[in-house]
Formats: sequence, structure tokens, C-alpha cells
Amino acid sequence: MTEKPYGVDPPALRKSLGVVDGVAIAASSTAATTSIGIGLGVTAGVVGLHLPAIMLLAFLPILGIAGAYTRLNRVEPNAGNGYVWVGRSLNPWLGFLVGWVSIVATVAFLAYTTAVTGSAMLQLAGQAGVHEVAGLTLDPGSTAQTTAVGIGVLVAVTFTAVTGIRTAARLQSGLLVFEYVVLLGFCGYGIFTGPHPFSLSWFDPFAIPSASALAQGLLLSVFCYWGFEAAFTVNEEVRDPKDASRAGIITLVTMLGLFLLGSLAFQRVLSEKELAGHGAEGLAFFGERVASQPLAALPLVALMFSAVASLQAGVIPTARGMFAMSRDRTLGPVWSRVSARYGTPAAGTLLIGALATGVAALALVIPRLADMIMATVNAVGIVVSLSYALTALAAAVRFRALLREDWRQGIRAVVLPSLSAAALLGLGGYLAWSFYTSTDHLELSADNGWFLLLTPTLMVVSGFLAAAWAKWVRKSPYFRTGRGTDADAPQLLAAPH
Repeated sequence: MTEKPYGVDPPALRKSLGVVDGVAIAASSTAATTSIGIGLGVTAGVVGLHLPAIMLLAFLPILGIAGAYTRLNRVEPNAGNGYVWVGRSLNPWLGFLVGWVSIVATVAFLAYTTAVTGSAMLQLAGQAGVHEVAGLTLDPGSTAQTTAVGIGVLVAVTFTAVTGIRTAARLQSGLLVFEYVVLLGFCGYGIFTGPHPFSLSWFDPFAIPSASALAQGLLLSVFCYWGFEAAFTVNEEVRDPKDASRAGIITLVTMLGLFLLGSLAFQRVLSEKELAGHGAEGLAFFGERVASQPLAALPLVALMFSAVASLQAGVIPTARGMFAMSRDRTLGPVWSRVSARYGTPAAGTLLIGALATGVAALALVIPRLADMIMATVNAVGIVVSLSYALTALAAAVRFRALLREDWRQGIRAVVLPSLSAAALLGLGGYLAWSFYTSTDHLELSADNGWFLLLTPTLMVVSGFLAAAWAKWVRKSPYFRTGRGTDADAPQLLAAPH
């Protein structure tokens, strides 16, 4: 594979995507089927039968964040998005942190989704009557088995992502159509036929057991919405940057509709104990309650497709974010090498897949898949909230003049993002404090508060250490101005490392 050497022939990504491709990438990254099949059960274990309320409540700050992304994308489309916008409007150190935590959070998410993919495949094997291979009893709840199977899938989708983002988007579009048809069919049927009566209390956030349950439920729901911004990481590869904004908003609104549909269907069909007790096998259990075999296997097939698409969609935006950081010399040159054949950051994409594989293997210290899911979701939820909040504050600072020029525009561009940022920072801070005060010792357990707090803390601390290396060792000019390389001005890339 021939690659353009960084600093000799400035790297540029091939512009080949439209709004539909952007929706496919963002929707796959958000992974509605995976969030419904797994996230709803995890969240129900915290907030009880108030899933519709928590999904609606979490949507409000995320909508403000999406507005900030959209407005910033209009004036400065860049594959680094939050990394560039926060660095320019707030502070380069904070900008680098946004880029860094997005990378490490996605790698952690890929490790988690790797196990989810393996679990779905093993569940399907069990439903097909295959319960043992070479003397090994297949267990969809075993982190070791699910990770081994999932790593094989991760390798395959990583190579697909290398060959071209257009090819990847087409694959994801096909998977999404199948997923959504299955979701709409099964959830719609469950809403009308479920044995548990509908209750307006499901929409009452004040009925949630405690303030800490509300905070953790909101953060888990933010994690479910996480991924819509993947549309903005390919904003240098769309033919019109506005298509990235449209794709992000369309994806977010679609996710809200699907999450509400899934929440109502699950609560009509399953009891609270059943909701919270099936973890990674929640969607399969729901399918069996709604239909008989072989139709009952369709939700599980949809979950598997969602996990596969999500793996690929996680690799794609992370490689683009690191591409943007590399051309600013805040990361090494390997991340900005563009394949002359495919027009993608091929080397970076392969390295992201390798990193995720390594983290997935390290996750074997947590022996049960359900524990791994809870630990990952809590860690990623805190750092994603931080990243979203800083990006929203960057929009508020950048467009603050609108408050004097046009108060209506000022409310949308400054006030709403600021309120969203405050809400997410408050949630993350409260949850971190509750983790800290919940125990007096550290152990590798998904219900140990110090362990749950340690992971996001390490993500943030490592970000500042990496920023210090970029500033004083790599001597990146980014830390002088906070400005990222202009995607439409490649001559700025001419300075060698």
C-alpha cells in the first residue's frame, strides 16, 4: 500500500460522502439496537420503570450540544471538530483533552462492543442448537469467549474501514435498514400486546428513587446518545459540510424516537426484575417473550448487526480525529498518513483496531460480561459528558457577540449550549463524587466506586500528560494559538516534524 509521507505531500481525505452516508455512519456509531438491547436493561437497574422519562430528560442537554456542533461546523468544518473548536475558543490544553478523551473513550467502547458482538454471536449459536465446540461449552456471558469471537469481527471490520469510507457507509446502511425494520416491528408489536399496563408514571422523572439514581441514569442515557457527532468527524469527506450537520441532527432525532419506542415496548412486555436482570441478553429475552422461534431470533440478529456496524463506525471517526491531531503535530506522523489507493488514514485505522484489540484483551480481568459493560459505560459516560460540555462552552464563547446583535440567535447559540454544558458538568461531577464516597477501598469490581472513578480519572490525567509531550517535545504550534490546520488550506501542513 503506497502512502503519502507526511510533510512532503500534504495529507487530504477524499470527498465522497453525502448526507445519507453521514447518517449511516453516525447512526451506526450511536448503535440504537445495541443501546436498546443492552443499555435499557442497565439503565432500568438504576432508575426502575422510568426509562421513557430518563431518555427524554437526557435528550434535552444533548440537543443543546448538537446545536453547538452544528453551528461550529458551519464556520469551521474540521475532522478534529471538538479538539479544534475548544482549542481555539477556550484553551489549547482543553482542546487537546477533548480530542484525547474522545480517542480513549472510543477505544474503551470498541473493547466493550467487541464483547457484545461476541455475546450476540454465541447467543445465536445457542439458539441454532450449537452449545459446544471442540469440547468447550459456549457461554454468551463469558467475557473470555465473547471477547475472542468479537476480536475476530473487529479485525474484519477494521480492514473494511481501511478500504474506503464510502464502502463502509454502504455496508452500514444495509445493516441499519435490517435493524430498524426489526426494531420497529418487534417494539411496535410489544407496545400493543404487552401484558403490563401503560402508566404515565413512566414519564415522571420525580418518581426516580434518588438523586444519585437520577444522575447515574442520565449519564447512562447520555452514553446511549453518544455517537451522533460521528457525522462531524467525516465533515472533510462530505461534498458539502452542511451535510455533516444535517446528518448529526437527523441521527439524534431518530435515536430519540427509537429509544422511546424501545423503552415503552420493554416496559409493556417485561417486568422491572426481568428488565434489570438480563443484561447483555435483554433483547434476546424480549424477542422470546414477543414471538416464538425462528422469529424470536430476529432481534438477536439485529443486535449482532448493530454491534458489527458499531465496531466499524467506532474505528472510522477515531482515526479521523487522530488524523486531524497528527497534522497539527500533537500526535505522531503515522496517524496522518493517507493511503494513495483508498484516500483514507489507513495506517491510523489499523492501529486503532490494534489498540482496541489490546484493551479488549485487558478487559478479561473482569470475568463477567455484565460487569464489564457497567464499568465501561460509567467510565465513558463521565468523559463523554466532559467532552460535550467543553465543546458547548466553546460554541458559547465563540458566538457570544450574537447576544448583542440578535437575542434570538444568541439564545440558541450561547444560552442553550451553556445550559447544556452546565447540566452535563453537574451530572458528571455529582456522579464522580458519589463514586468517591460510596466506598473506602479499591477493588477490580464493577460495583466498586473507586474503580469506577479510577478509569475516567486515568483517561483525563493521561490526556494532560500527552498534551505536555505534544507541547514541549513535539513542539506543536497548536499550543501557541489553539488553531487546527485548515482542512481547505493544505499549504499549512508543509512544515515537517
